Amino acid sequence: MEVHLSPDKEARIQQFASRTGRNAEQVVEEAVDRMLEYDERFVAAVEEGRAAARRGDLLEHDEVVDRIEQIFRS
Repeated sequence: MEVHLSPDKEARIQQFASRTGRNAEQVVEEAVDRMLEYDERFVAAVEEGRAAARRGDLLEHDEVVDRIEQIFRS
């Protein structure tokens, strides 16, 4: 597979790779791995939420706000 990047992005990748003691290919591979892992988790979470909604397992607005506030307090 061949990917074409703008000269600016290539330069940024090269600079980052140099600062971290890696080569540009390693940096790009790791970035793609992280993006794929994140997207896979995101899609799985959305599917889980949709399945819960189909079952009727929904939270009221106030419950959602309470849970979010608890997360920020911890």
